[in-house]
Amino acid sequence: MSVTEFANLARSSDAELLRLTPANVQAFGVFYDRYEHEVLAFFWRRTRRSDLAADMTSEVFARALEGAARYDDERGSARTWLYMLARQLLADAWRHGRVEDAARARLNMDPLVVTDDVLQTIEQVAAAQSDVLGLLDELPEEQRLAIEGRVVDELDYAELSRRLSCSESVVRQRVSRGLRALRRRIDEQRRQEKP
Repeated sequence: MSVTEFANLARSSDAELLRLTPANVQAFGVFYDRYEHEVLAFFWRRTRRSDLAADMTSEVFARALEGAARYDDERGSARTWLYMLARQLLADAWRHGRVEDAARARLNMDPLVVTDDVLQTIEQVAAAQSDVLGLLDELPEEQRLAIEGRVVDELDYAELSRRLSCSESVVRQRVSRGLRALRRRIDEQRRQEKP
């Protein structure tokens, strides 16, 4: 792929990359690069194990690659779709007591080999991604759920109010209060880090 082709793909939206994937696997590579660290951090925060985070990340992207042609941007953003796949995989792993590798097997992907260096890198990436998200975990549950729904899952307020079984105004208030609390905590951390 030429530099120009790569630059064009890099400027494409997530939805465009997924639409292009069946005919141009490099488009999926760009999509993967955009979200690899974020998804690794998501799984690491939930499992606190680098090996599981790597395994789950590999499988969720295999599922995304398989499903790219079926992705429908009318039903939500590509990021939300990817996180839906990630949450589904996580739930399956807890239910079955192991990480599925069916998508990787169907795609004939080699088994994942994770060295100590890779595990250390994953922990560094996850720690860097987890600073703000760790603060999010410290918020009251109703604020945390509202912020995750609005910011992470990119739900509109109407959908989020249905999901949380409360009015839109209550959801807006929870998001607002939670974001203010996060800003205060981030500012406090920055002041503490300054020499």
